[in-house]
Amino acid sequence: MLIIDSHLDLSWNALQWNRDLLQSVYTIRTQEQAVVGKGRGQGTVALPEMKKGKVFLSFVTMLARSTGRAVDYIDYRSTAQAYAVAQGQLAYYRALEQQGHVRIIEDKKALESHLKDWQQEDTENLPIGFVLSMEGADPILEPEQLESWYKQGLRLLGPTHYGPGRYAGGTATELGLTDLGKPLLKEMSRLGVLLDMTHFSDQSFWQALEHYDGLVLASHNNARSLVPHQRQFSDEQLKAIFVRDGVVGVALDSWMLKFPWSVETNYQVTLNHVCDHIAYMCELAGNTRHVALGTDLDGGFGREQSPSDLDTIMDLQKLPEMLKQRGFSQEDIENIMHGNWLRLLRQAW
Repeated sequence: MLIIDSHLDLSWNALQWNRDLLQSVYTIRTQEQAVVGKGRGQGTVALPEMKKGKVFLSFVTMLARSTGRAVDYIDYRSTAQAYAVAQGQLAYYRALEQQGHVRIIEDKKALESHLKDWQQEDTENLPIGFVLSMEGADPILEPEQLESWYKQGLRLLGPTHYGPGRYAGGTATELGLTDLGKPLLKEMSRLGVLLDMTHFSDQSFWQALEHYDGLVLASHNNARSLVPHQRQFSDEQLKAIFVRDGVVGVALDSWMLKFPWSVETNYQVTLNHVCDHIAYMCELAGNTRHVALGTDLDGGFGREQSPSDLDTIMDLQKLPEMLKQRGFSQEDIENIMHGNWLRLLRQAW
């Protein structure tokens, strides 16, 4: 089945972790055997496995924070640095496009053409589709600069990440929108850049909905009722996204799937827990129109923090049968695996 994954940090893996994503997952793991650090030698995502697993379209991020809390390879001491890093990540995607490995999808015509190609039987030599996203708006020097990013292909934006972002309070904070946040949301509305609610604090979540009137999504979020942590969304927040006809992508980061969690007990987390969150949110919505996949695989972690029955991203193909066993219809399953993201993009474009 064709799959759309709404959240992969591919350029961050390629540039910050120096992974050649044109090579297989297994080659990259071998290359990192001697590399010390969380997730190293444990990767699950590379372009060959995406292609074999029919992940024909993905929302791919640019990620570079500047929160004033410098962290190697992700949080930079100045906004100029964050801007430069994100521009480099954008350049990586464009280089892959120039080499024929991917297509950057920016409008409905390109989306429909890409889908038609992948609906053929022989997809071995087809490029993968990328929709450009940004996780945390810190690299945008000022709200007015968003138009420049849009012209370069940016179509989705999550204004914050972990900590006190320049535009809004993020995960693990109780901060709302900053003075820059409201004009950024206004520019997003004007340009038609989709608002990714992921990583908003509770305060900034509700404020953002007041100041942005376009389509919203959560590219990689799970249900707080199943995993009681501020990183997940409450039933009220999920319903607010559903009312806007938005879509939530279920994330595969193990600690977001099962509570409590530890590396030592990760073997207990399986793709069935992914199905639990899908089923819960579909029941909350009253239909299957608003839930999809946003895996966040290799988002700073690897197999040690992913469902234990997932070796690579190819194993997302296990989900259709698992959902069928839970009583989901073929149409429901197609909605979840790709149809809902297609609908959202078609509405936006």
